[in-house]
Amino acid sequence: MATGGLRRPRTRSPSTSFWPDHDRAGPSAGFRSARRSRPAKLMTLSVIITTRDRATDLQRTCDVVMQLRPAPNEVLVTADGCTDRTLDMVADKFPEITLIANQPGIGSVASRDRMMRQARGDLVLALDDDSYPEQLDCITRIVPFFEQRPELAVLHFPQRTDEYSKTLSQTEFGPEHLTRSFANSGAVLRRSTYLQLPGFEPRFFHMYEEPDYALQCVAAGYDVLFSPVITIRHHYSGQARNEMRVHHRHARNELWSTVMRCPFPFALAVLTWRVFSQFRYACKRGWFWVIREPTWWCQVLAGIPSCLRKRTPVSWASYKRWLALP
Repeated sequence: MATGGLRRPRTRSPSTSFWPDHDRAGPSAGFRSARRSRPAKLMTLSVIITTRDRATDLQRTCDVVMQLRPAPNEVLVTADGCTDRTLDMVADKFPEITLIANQPGIGSVASRDRMMRQARGDLVLALDDDSYPEQLDCITRIVPFFEQRPELAVLHFPQRTDEYSKTLSQTEFGPEHLTRSFANSGAVLRRSTYLQLPGFEPRFFHMYEEPDYALQCVAAGYDVLFSPVITIRHHYSGQARNEMRVHHRHARNELWSTVMRCPFPFALAVLTWRVFSQFRYACKRGWFWVIREPTWWCQVLAGIPSCLRKRTPVSWASYKRWLALP
């Protein structure tokens, strides 16, 4: 069973806060006038980061996060099953960070879910240990989107990543548009919306929590928006990444999501298509990949009972609307 150790951060003055309006009918005109004259304050923002044995990458990301102005309300880092110097590095160089240690690891998805529920900010900026905003005033740019669009659940951004070298010099990333997924290596989530929905599925361990959560948002009437208002620098470390394992987890979790969210009888057709699509991809990678496909098929079957217990299907109209998004 996973255990977690928590070290509380030093007290930090929030850079911003949301001014609640809990007034009811009956206040005097003078009181209403005084209240309206108060300057509106911005929503608070927390930063969450998951990491596993990448202390050097994490230190670089934390260095940038600590330079953000205004500063985030808090920064939470989960060291998930780390066996390197990550814990000592964070404790020594970033004592103001709230550090959570999972031993053994519970996976990046469960780690993010726990931090989403533990965070105190109105908004949560999710990063990888090797990604960070390129604009130090990013919080000032982000908050107005959520203040002006109450239906906005997730805001995500273009990434300059070593995985796709052309993006490193790219200057145009296209217009804002709604999407059916996002990347937790650079996205802001409205925490109140997250707490209303099932959220990230811990059983996924790693991969596919983003499209599954985007589906939940779309079905509930919320938006997932891509915007080039800021950019994310993603160094995309190759350490601890295995292509075949990533494929197996993505395919497995995609099917589990379909079981939990897609309405019957349409789920049968969607499941068939997803298995065929993943098998076709394996064929393109070669026979070694093909003969390993039963690995994730068996994992899917083992997890079906749990998925059926958690099954909360959305309407077919909502599912189709989500599928139609880019």
